[in-house]
Amino acid sequence: MHTAEVPRAVAAAMSIASSCGLTVDDAVVLQDSNRLTLRLLPCDVLARVAPVAHQAAAFEIELAQRLTESGCPVAALEPRVEPRVHERDGFAVTLWTYYEPATPHEVPPADYAHALERLHAGMRGLDIPTPHFTDRVERAQRLVADRDRTPALADADRELLGVTLRRLRRVIGEHGGADQLLHGEPHPGNVLATKNGLLFIDLETCCRGPVEFDLAHAPEEVGAHYPGADQDLLRACRILVLAVVTTWRWDRDDQLPNGLRLGTEWLGRIRAALDRDGEGDDLHGGT
Repeated sequence: MHTAEVPRAVAAAMSIASSCGLTVDDAVVLQDSNRLTLRLLPCDVLARVAPVAHQAAAFEIELAQRLTESGCPVAALEPRVEPRVHERDGFAVTLWTYYEPATPHEVPPADYAHALERLHAGMRGLDIPTPHFTDRVERAQRLVADRDRTPALADADRELLGVTLRRLRRVIGEHGGADQLLHGEPHPGNVLATKNGLLFIDLETCCRGPVEFDLAHAPEEVGAHYPGADQDLLRACRILVLAVVTTWRWDRDDQLPNGLRLGTEWLGRIRAALDRDGEGDDLHGGT
């Protein structure tokens, strides 16, 4: 979120929580990215704030309710208020349960894999319209092709990303893995280690695809503990996911701190992954 918008976003969240009967004297910023995450005190509620035009809060609330009812490991909505999207001053605000972090912070890979498996099992029974993971790849491909949107991307790097996105999208599609509802971005930043166990947050990124696409966002050690994971498909998904997030870093409107530095670092990781053990031989020099 743009720095100039943060004070207004915080004020909107505090005002909404107060109007819902919660006691709010202070707000602590826990995360500031495409949306703001706040801990409201002393009521101890977690508020997520995003511009009204750039959020999928209603979808996230519906999905969180259904997954919670199914016993899935996801963060719950704040039970003291009505489960809905609140709008004020151009911001959409949702209120969630705040969980005290558990110690140690490091999550054992086997626990991570088990929690993700449970989430996937619960998602498998839901029939909710969501985009396919290839929609995300297509957006990245359009960004790579748009020199006005990615002016700092060198020609050789642009070709690397374009070829990698195109070829791996096809490779994964031809692999024939079963599609299902996925979290979309279950990386460590979207996993809470709490006294109630591991819980997943940020459900607005949900999409459909093979479970290996979700596993590709988790630390590499996690994949070895996920029952039935196709390791070849997982390796392809890891490189594809890295190519997608690397592309976003070169967007001139990207707001991630040190985005270009990360984009440069990740380009090197893509090259290394493609070259490692000859896995990327068929990705070089072809279309």
